[in-house]
Amino acid sequence: MTGADVRDLDPGDGRSSTPSAARVPAWRQTTSRSVAGLPALEPSRQLALDWPEVAEHLREGVVVCGPDGTVRHVSPVAQRLLPEVVVGGTLAAVEQLASLDPHLRHHGRWLRVRRVPLSAGRSCWYVEDVSDRERRSEELAAERSRSAFLTTVGDKLGNPLHPDRAAAAVVRLAVPTLAEVAVLVLAPRSGRARWWRASQAGDDTPTVDRGVIAATELPPAIAESLRGNQPHAVDWLVEQAVEAGWLPGVSATEVAARLVSLPGRDAPAGVLLVARGTGGWYGEDDIDLVRAFAARAGAALTTALLYREQAEVADMLQASLLPVEPAAAPGVEWGTAYRPAQAGLRIGGDFYGSHRLPDGGSVFFLGDVSGKGVEAAVFTGQLRQCLHALHRVEQQPARLLHLLNDALLETTLAHGQGRFATMVLGVVRPHRDGGLGLTLAGGGHLPPLVLRSSGEVEQLPLNGMLIGVVPDPRIGQVSTRLAPGETCLLYSDGVTEARGGRRGEELLGTDRLVQALTGCHRMPAPALAERIEQVTCDWLAQRDHDDIAVLALRATGVANRPQRHLHAVPTVTGPDQEGATTR
Repeated sequence: MTGADVRDLDPGDGRSSTPSAARVPAWRQTTSRSVAGLPALEPSRQLALDWPEVAEHLREGVVVCGPDGTVRHVSPVAQRLLPEVVVGGTLAAVEQLASLDPHLRHHGRWLRVRRVPLSAGRSCWYVEDVSDRERRSEELAAERSRSAFLTTVGDKLGNPLHPDRAAAAVVRLAVPTLAEVAVLVLAPRSGRARWWRASQAGDDTPTVDRGVIAATELPPAIAESLRGNQPHAVDWLVEQAVEAGWLPGVSATEVAARLVSLPGRDAPAGVLLVARGTGGWYGEDDIDLVRAFAARAGAALTTALLYREQAEVADMLQASLLPVEPAAAPGVEWGTAYRPAQAGLRIGGDFYGSHRLPDGGSVFFLGDVSGKGVEAAVFTGQLRQCLHALHRVEQQPARLLHLLNDALLETTLAHGQGRFATMVLGVVRPHRDGGLGLTLAGGGHLPPLVLRSSGEVEQLPLNGMLIGVVPDPRIGQVSTRLAPGETCLLYSDGVTEARGGRRGEELLGTDRLVQALTGCHRMPAPALAERIEQVTCDWLAQRDHDDIAVLALRATGVANRPQRHLHAVPTVTGPDQEGATTR
C-alpha cells in the first residue's frame, strides 16, 4: 500500500473525508444488507476499519499526523523503529533529521524516511529500516577500497628490483591506509638488520627514514617474528617499539600496533610493524588487509633480494672473466683496449693477458674464441686458466700452443662443446740496448703489426691453424726485434671485420687499419690501443659489432743492464800522500 491508497483516510479516528457524489463510483453509492440483517459498511469505511491490521504487515513503518502535526496513528513497525513517537505526540525531531538527510542514523540503525502529504493538511510518514542494505553497501565499498589498495600495491611493488628501493616503497605504501607509522625490519645480514620507517605528517607525503641496528639489539618481538614464530599480536609490542626509538614522542597507551611477517623463501624476508594512534584499533578486517599487504610486500622484497644475490654472483663471475691487464715487465709498456659485443654483459669471447717469466721476460697473448656472450666468456676463462698453468712448464711459444691445443681438445671433447680459438702467443725479453726481442707463435689468428721508428707499419708473416680443432695443428712461429720506441700490435677480428662505410656493409680491413696507424709510431702504447678502438667505433657508427680486443707492447728504451757503482779506493803513493783517495 502506498501513500495514494490512504490519501483520503484518517485511520486515527475512523472518519473519512467523503468525496462528492459526482466523483464517487456507482459501487460506492449503493448499500447492501449484511447477512445478519445489519446495514453493510461502505468500502472506504470498511478499509478504514481494517487499516491497523493492514499497516501491521507493511514492510515500512507508517506514522500519520494531523494538520497540526499531532501523531494520530503509529504502526507497529514504526513503533519499533521510532520508540519515542507516540499517538498524541509530535514528530518534530524526526522531521528535523529527515530534512537534513532522508537516510538518518537513529538508535544504531539506518532509517530511510519519506513524507507523503494527505488531504486536509494531514501527512503520512513512511519509515524503513535500511541497516542491512547500508551495511552491505559499506562492506562492498570497503572491499572495493581494499581491492583497489592491493592493486596499487601490486603495481608499485612490481618494479623495484633493488632491496632498498623496495623496502622504502613498502613503508611508504602502508601509510596512511594501514597505519600512521610503519616500520619494516629486514632479516639480519652479517649481524646487522636494516630498517625503514614511514610516518604520516598531516596531509603531506609520508616521510621515510632508515637505519641499521645490531641483530643482538632487536626488540624481542621483532627477533621472534623474524624466526617466523610470532602471532600477529605480541604482548608489550608497543613498549618495545617505543624503546627502540621507532615511535618517538608517544606513550604506549596512545598507540595500537600489530606485527606481521613478510614471507620469504625459507624464512621471513622481514617484519612489518604498523601502528595507529588512539581510536585506531585494528579489527579483523584490518588484520586481514595487513596480512594481504605483507604477502605482496614479502614477494616483492624476496624478488629484489634474489635479484641482488644473482647480480652479486654475476658481477663476481664477470670480474673473473674480464681480460686481466698485462703484468708490468722491465722495458715494456703495455696498452690495451676491450669492447665486448654485448655491452650489457661486459664480457665476451676476446681475451688478452701476460705472465712474468723467471728470467725477466714475459709470456703475452691475445685470442678470440668461437661464439659470443656468456658461453664464449666461460670458454675464455678455461683457456686462460690453462695458459696460467702451462706457461710454468713451457716457455717456447710454438710448443706452448701445442700443449694448449691438447688441453683444449680434452676439455671440449669431455663436455661436447666443440669450441675452438684463434691466438697469437709470444715471449718478450728485454735487451741490453733498451730494445725487445720477440718470438711469436700463431694459431689461426690475424698476423701482428709492427710500427717501426721510421713510421713504417710492418705486418709480420705469421700464420697457423686453429687451436682446439685437430690433435697436431700446424703452428707458425716468427721472431723479430723492437728497437726503443717501436711497438708491436695484436688485435682481434672485431677490428678488421667491423662493418661500416657509406652503406654499412664495407669491412674496415687490414689496409684501412694500417693507414690509421701510419704516423702513430711515437704514440705511447695505451694511446695507440685507444686510437685503434676509436677508429673501429667510428667506422661502425654505433652498428652491431663483434668483440673488439687490442694489445700493444712498446719498447721503452730502458736498458736492462746492471747499474755500476764506483767506490773510493786508497791510492798507493809516497808517505806524504798517505790516506789520499781517488774517485
